[in-house]
Amino acid sequence: MEDLKALTTSVCEVARRAGRYIEEERTKFHTESVERKHAHDYVSYVDKASEKLIVESLKALLPEAGFITEEGTATRHEEEYCWVVDPLDGTTNFIHNYAPYCVSIALCKGKEILMGVVYEVTTGECFYAWKDGGAYCNEKPLKVGRNDINDALLCLQLPYNSEVYRPVAQRLIGHFYGHVASVRMSGSAAMSLCYVAAGRLDGYAEKFIGQWDFMAGACIVKEAGGKVTDYDGDDYFMEGDSVVATNGKIHQELLEGIKASM
Repeated sequence: MEDLKALTTSVCEVARRAGRYIEEERTKFHTESVERKHAHDYVSYVDKASEKLIVESLKALLPEAGFITEEGTATRHEEEYCWVVDPLDGTTNFIHNYAPYCVSIALCKGKEILMGVVYEVTTGECFYAWKDGGAYCNEKPLKVGRNDINDALLCLQLPYNSEVYRPVAQRLIGHFYGHVASVRMSGSAAMSLCYVAAGRLDGYAEKFIGQWDFMAGACIVKEAGGKVTDYDGDDYFMEGDSVVATNGKIHQELLEGIKASM
C-alpha cells in the first residue's frame, strides 16, 4: 500500500475536485431537482454526481479497496481496505445555500480508521489526518481546545429521526443550555467533528447518523488530540449510529448529560 501521508495528499485533491464541482453546481442549482429519501432527508443529482466522481478517483488510487457510500454508487465485498464516502455532507444546507457543507472521505482497515479527509466547499478549507500523523487544515496543524464545560461551545445536532429523538434533544439542550458557553447546530456532522479538532467547538453529539457522516471527521478529531466515542462511551463507535466527540476535558460530562437525557 502507498505511504499513508502521500495517499492522504492524493485524497485531499480528490475531495477538492469534488468540492469544485459542488461549488459550480450551487451557482445554477434549482430546488426542483431535489428528491426526498425520507422525511426531511434530501438528495439531488449533485450528491450522486459528486459520489461518482469520488468513487472513480479512489478506485484509481487504491483498486483493491471496497466502498461504503451514502448514495450506493459502490459497495464492499470483504475487501481488506474500505473507503467510506459522503459526497455531500450537509445536503439540506447546500439546498438552502447555507454553510457549511462538505465532502467527507475516510479509509478504513478492519476496525481502524487509517485516514480522514473533509473538504468544506464554501471556505475551501481541507481538513485531513492519517493514523499517527497528526491532523491538519490546509497544512496548518490542528489541536483541540482546552475549555472546561462551563466555557464549552457545544454542537448538539438534530437528526432526521425527529419523532424518536425530539424528547431526547429537548432534555439534552435543556441540560446544557445556560450551563455552557452556548449551544449550536451546524447541519453537517463531518464539519462539526472538524470544528472540534480545530478547537472551534469543544464538544459535539449526534445520533441516528451513518458511517459516511462521521468516519473521516472522527479520525481528524483523534489525531488532533480529542476523544471520540458512541453515546454509551464505547471507544469502538465505527459501526454504530451515534457519536460524541470532544476536546477530552469535557467528554465525561457530555456523556453524563446524554445519559440523563435518554
